[in-house]
Amino acid sequence: MKRFETYRLKLGSVLFFLCIVLFSAHAQDDAYRTTELEFDGKVYTAMISDKDTFILQRLEDVSITAPRTFENYDDYRMYIRYRRYAQKVYPYAVEAIKIFKEMEYATENYSKRKRKRHIKKLQKELKKEFSDQLKNLTKTQGYILTKMIERELDTPMYDLIKDLRGGITAGYYNQFGKLYGYKLKEGYKPGVDELLDIVLQDYDISYEVPR
Repeated sequence: MKRFETYRLKLGSVLFFLCIVLFSAHAQDDAYRTTELEFDGKVYTAMISDKDTFILQRLEDVSITAPRTFENYDDYRMYIRYRRYAQKVYPYAVEAIKIFKEMEYATENYSKRKRKRHIKKLQKELKKEFSDQLKNLTKTQGYILTKMIERELDTPMYDLIKDLRGGITAGYYNQFGKLYGYKLKEGYKPGVDELLDIVLQDYDISYEVPR
């Protein structure tokens, strides 16, 4: 299978470059001035001439991925399968990362005992909300969800469970996971599953807690 690179570009820089190109193309005929325009309650910076108006706006980052080719049809089918399953579990991964980071932030000054009570209460609430949905995931879907979370947090699932629920619980889930082919102590390692690496490059589940 050929290797592919995903390029993360600053759209703000891209748009600035495009504006410069457009500006240069018309510079000989038009005199531009910079001003601010209000639209729909928001203020935007604009470049205005007698003929044109260019709105300058900084957007979020974007990932651009080269066209993908595969050495054989089996790799292609597996990639399509991974991509379809990743789309299904992506919302759960996003919510899991959000909940985890907000919980870490909320309990950073708690005592060990108070933090444990908080986590136990949160677990009961989450079980009611997500238990039935997660039970319906297939083995491969659960695998992809786990790797999404491990990749974002750069921590094996075993260590996350150990930190949140204790060593005994982590050991239980580690043994239970082996029945389904999960190696919770290994974590996400780029290169182990190259097809999954390619798929996960297209998903951003990062989350910053509002301060």
